[in-house]
Amino acid sequence: MTEERITETRTPDGNTHSTTTIVTEQQNSGGGTKWIGLLVLVLLAAAALFVFSQMSDSEAAKDAAVGEAAQKVGNAAERVGDAAEDAVDKVTN
Repeated sequence: MTEERITETRTPDGNTHSTTTIVTEQQNSGGGTKWIGLLVLVLLAAAALFVFSQMSDSEAAKDAAVGEAAQKVGNAAERVGDAAEDAVDKVTN
């Protein structure tokens, strides 16, 4: 709501001066926008946390896969070594 106030002042000489004042009442938004903004911020933080946790889970899975592959390579090398020993034993006997 806007209200206009006009004040007239008269000097002893008879001169008139007028002053106009405009008063505007600001409507209160009720804070709904603040709550929506806060909710969006919380949702973004939760999404970021989820993404970073998924990245660390995939990193752990990758490390486990590399460890398993290294174990398999080690086992295969051991079998090749055993086979080589058997071949040497057959040749020398």
